[in-house]
Amino acid sequence: MNNPKNIAILGSTGSIGTQALEVIAENPSLFKAFLLTANNNAYLLIQQALQFNPEYVAICDDAKYLEVKQALAHTPIKVIAGISAIIDAVTHPDIDIVLTAMVGFAGLQPTIAAIKAGKTIALANKETLVVAGELITDLAKKHNVKILPVDSEHSAIYQCLVGEDNKSIEKLILTASGGPFRGKDAAFLATVTREHALKHPNWVMGAKITIDSATLMNKGLEVIEAKWLFDIDNDKIEVIVHPQSIVHSMVQFNDGSIKAQMGLPDMKLPIQYALAYPARLQNNFKRFDFTAYPNLSFEKPDTETFRNLGLAFKALNDGGNMPCIINAANEVAVAGFLSDKIGFLEISDIIEACMKHIAYLDSPTLDDYLNTDKETRIFAQNIIQHKTVKGAAI
Repeated sequence: MNNPKNIAILGSTGSIGTQALEVIAENPSLFKAFLLTANNNAYLLIQQALQFNPEYVAICDDAKYLEVKQALAHTPIKVIAGISAIIDAVTHPDIDIVLTAMVGFAGLQPTIAAIKAGKTIALANKETLVVAGELITDLAKKHNVKILPVDSEHSAIYQCLVGEDNKSIEKLILTASGGPFRGKDAAFLATVTREHALKHPNWVMGAKITIDSATLMNKGLEVIEAKWLFDIDNDKIEVIVHPQSIVHSMVQFNDGSIKAQMGLPDMKLPIQYALAYPARLQNNFKRFDFTAYPNLSFEKPDTETFRNLGLAFKALNDGGNMPCIINAANEVAVAGFLSDKIGFLEISDIIEACMKHIAYLDSPTLDDYLNTDKETRIFAQNIIQHKTVKGAAI
């Protein structure tokens, strides 16, 4: 019998990480949690460590190190802290797959380290490819590393393309639920609160991704990610709103035929697919019943009201460090909204202001990406602090 695959989960206490651990728990002969990392949720990280007994746990927040260390002192688990330690840990020779589920830009450098170490990447951190898609895909080719998407939309496209010639792709069609405010106008959006925005109609996700879904930025980031994952021209990527979230995405081929991957909204399915690839594992997940969904609907996204999707397409077409700029600006703006410092529509204002202000670089290096991210965050924070965009109140 083959040994189970050793899995490193970067962001084990988040939505994707906790569901990945459920998949591991359901398949103990196939997968073992080898490394678990968290940003600052020490309590849950400790509980996970006690349940799964990994070789390593890492807490990014140095201030929580002693808490985790003491709680696990009676176990053989090795406890490390800080982002540098995590970057080193993902290169451990016994790790087979690195599931990158850290939120935001923080996932970039550990992913780079894992690729350089030849690890298979199960990618749930879309920001890695948004920020540095060309750099990441070039590294993956150089080190012969497979990147398996965990986002439901990209997993759907990946599944649709198995056995197909990528040269026959005419269009990638990413589906979007439309979020909790589909069909609402700008006057309504000006009044929404964080509580309203955190109520996604179909998916259970972390706060940041849920807000991104409400603004359609999540779909914009996925468009940029798809460009690099599937090596596709920008004009061959389309977004369609599908409120039921049953068709997870589609591929249209040059003969006019379309393949779609369908199923109930459950992130454990794409997680399991990525960890087990190329096998399909039997499971007891709830099955889709066509008679329960007699009507599946599709509509164009409203990019005038939900400006973030249009801004993401502009960043994709501009290239260079522009996707890095929108990602950093969005992370800061969403945090500002979640802490009630800005309104919902001001998220787009801040992103657009950063796109105009931060210096554009056509062919950025890794250092350029790091500097762009830092500069953008400082500028966006300054906007929030002073509530102005170039002197005009936001």
